[in-house]
Amino acid sequence: MESLLLLIPLSALVIIAAAAVFWWAVDAGQFEDLERQGRRTLFDEARSDASPLDEPGDAGREHAVKSINLR
Repeated sequence: MESLLLLIPLSALVIIAAAAVFWWAVDAGQFEDLERQGRRTLFDEARSDASPLDEPGDAGREHAVKSINLR
């Protein structure tokens, strides 16, 4: 019975903390664009960080360049 005196206020604090984090995420705009990540996964968009090694057929050369850079 004594444990309830500790667990009930502790659970209330956890619920309040979770609600505060959720409210902060909503206020910060974390849930504004829910579609972008799904589209990024499904569709191949042009990447601005693409290197010349990203061309098809260059997988062996890319591996060779990475192994040279690691030494």
